[in-house]
Amino acid sequence: MKPKEFVQALKKRDWAADQLRVKQLAMAQPIWAAAFAFFVAMAVYWSVLASDRYVSTAHIVIQRTDLSTGATAGDLASLIGGVSGANRADQLMMRDYLLSVGLLQKLDKELDLRSHFSNWRRDPFSKFLFANAPIEWLHRYYLSRVSVELNDYDGVLVVNAQAYTPEMSKAISEKLVLEGEAFMNNVANSLAQTQVDFLEKQVVQMHDRLLSARQTLLDYQNKKGLASPMATAESTVAILAKLQASLTELQTQKSALQSYLVASHPSVVQLNQQISAVEKQMLQEQAKLASPTGKPLNKTVEEYQRLEMQAAFADAVYKTALSALERGRIEATRTIKKISVVQAPTLPEYPLEPRRIYNTLVALMTAFLLAGIAHLLWAVVQDHKD
Repeated sequence: MKPKEFVQALKKRDWAADQLRVKQLAMAQPIWAAAFAFFVAMAVYWSVLASDRYVSTAHIVIQRTDLSTGATAGDLASLIGGVSGANRADQLMMRDYLLSVGLLQKLDKELDLRSHFSNWRRDPFSKFLFANAPIEWLHRYYLSRVSVELNDYDGVLVVNAQAYTPEMSKAISEKLVLEGEAFMNNVANSLAQTQVDFLEKQVVQMHDRLLSARQTLLDYQNKKGLASPMATAESTVAILAKLQASLTELQTQKSALQSYLVASHPSVVQLNQQISAVEKQMLQEQAKLASPTGKPLNKTVEEYQRLEMQAAFADAVYKTALSALERGRIEATRTIKKISVVQAPTLPEYPLEPRRIYNTLVALMTAFLLAGIAHLLWAVVQDHKD
């Protein structure tokens, strides 16, 4: 058919009769007519009226850069710090923060989200209806436009931000990444600073304890008049050994003389006197080392060793506390959590939302499915009436 003939046929067509037939059909099948009208309305909305929404996506990974567990403060490798993966708790905490009211308030203050999402040029079904609405309403709308999903397989956080312009969606996504990294570092540094404060108090206490232990040791040395009881005891033992050797030699000489001299001989008497003197001296030296009464040297040595051990223990604890304090200070001043951007926030070129064809097809299936159910129920009711 030629175009002119087609136009003439349209002019000759009885449109009034067509409208009448449509009305009669609608009155005869109101359920299907309502379903068709709903589908047409939804098709017009999704294909024409719905505002375009651009989606900016970023992929990020949380990594730790704190000191390796078990490393000492003097270890150069520990100061450089190896990077390790963050645990699931860090990822979930960051996800909750990115979707929190507090971060929303920051974004609204810096990017003016209320004005953007409540712009009168946008369709009323997708925009934020009231620019001055409470923050709870804005937060609920925010959760429908921003999503943060955790990939359990590789530990990647996928951040999606929707907006009516490509620039705004990218700005929201970039701000989410920056604020998330700052939040994680603030939390970690705050915890590290708390540990530093605790360690500083412990260092002061350990220092006072060390000074007290050393002073107690010095007072004991002054009281006993011995710089080193151990050296004195060793010297006494050496003297006893020499005396024992002398005694043995004198007794040997006495036995040799008695074989051919009488007991009253001057040489034998002199040896007896020397043996008595050595034995007396040995008893005196032995009394210095050990005795059931008085203050023998072995007791002094034991008390000195106990005080010396306490001082050495206090010194070791103090050194450990100093090492822990220095390590804590390093952790408190460095970046402990780093956000590694696997995919930088994108600048979208095509509006992925809304999914017009998909939503239209869903509306079609929903409308006619409900119409079919309603028609079936109506038929059952009519059958019972008959």
